[in-house]
Formats: sequence, structure tokens, C-alpha cells
Amino acid sequence: MPQENCHDLLDGLSDFIDGDASAAICAEIQRHMTGCEKCRVVVNTLRKTIELYRLLPGPEMSDNIREKLHKTIDFSGFGRK
Repeated sequence: MPQENCHDLLDGLSDFIDGDASAAICAEIQRHMTGCEKCRVVVNTLRKTIELYRLLPGPEMSDNIREKLHKTIDFSGFGRK
């Protein structure tokens, strides 16, 4: 596959990695990666990055910040007069 098609193919990469791409798109990406080492490296690197990110603990939030956040998203009184 010519290199200019790599960019077109990689547009659907996020859905492919997340498992949300159609079977046809997945097959096309898999077929392309068979002959394109650069795209294999991109896909494998992105997969590993996402995997490592998901292993990280969530950010710590102080009680003060948590309270402000809860007040901000509390819509129970929204629209009342």
C-alpha cells in the first residue's frame, strides 16, 4: 500500500485500538500492517501507551477541590426560582 494511504488508514486507528472499528476497517488495517512496518510500529506503540496509561492510578483530589467540584456539578437547584 502506498505511503499516502497510511495516513488515510491511520485516521481510523483510535476506533481500531478501542475495538470500535467495523470488521471491514479492522481487516483493512490488519492487511496493511502485514506489509507496512512503520504502521505496525505506530499501532503497537499506541497500544502500549494506552495500556500503560490505564495502569496508572487516578489523580489524588483534595477534599476542598472535591467539594468545589461537587458544588459545580450539582444541578439539583438548577433552573429553580
